[in-house]
Amino acid sequence: MITKLLQNPSSRRSFLRGTTTGMLSTGAVLLLGGQESRAATSPDGAANDIGILNVALGLEHQGINAYTLGAKSGLLQKPVLDIALKFQNDHKIHRDLLIGAITKLGGKPVGEKSLDVYAKALNASQLKNQEDILRLALSLELGATNAYISVIPSFKDVAFAQVAARLAADEVAHWAVLNNALGMPLPKAMAFGA
Repeated sequence: MITKLLQNPSSRRSFLRGTTTGMLSTGAVLLLGGQESRAATSPDGAANDIGILNVALGLEHQGINAYTLGAKSGLLQKPVLDIALKFQNDHKIHRDLLIGAITKLGGKPVGEKSLDVYAKALNASQLKNQEDILRLALSLELGATNAYISVIPSFKDVAFAQVAARLAADEVAHWAVLNNALGMPLPKAMAFGA
């Protein structure tokens, strides 16, 4: 199941590499970085940015709902459940930043799907124990990490690189905790973003 998720062409990494520009515009980055006045003067077109940001928002919705599925499963022990809820909250912060940027650009944020839709997409019926849930979360966090890392070198504006790096750092932190909880070995050097 994890291998299928990592090979999914709609993964975060594939999305970011497969967009028409391969990156967010400077204006969107400035909005994400809280620099609305500079974003307003950016020459980049907003329509493309809104589309890219909405796809990213859809993927954050998926991450939030994956943690909801894990929390509602009854399979997570108390300390693991607490961590899952903390990670879910981090993804909600990412979601809110994306919604704010889309709205400020004049776009309409993509809506969240039903939990059942996410359950089917993530093959949640196959999650039988805590380890299954942790492995699913691990694969999603790795996808998010690689997605954010993959766009850092694509941008000329330092502000975007900083925002993307901060988001990647959140995802790496989640991945590291989950990896440790599963008792898996540390990754080789330069494993992320490859």
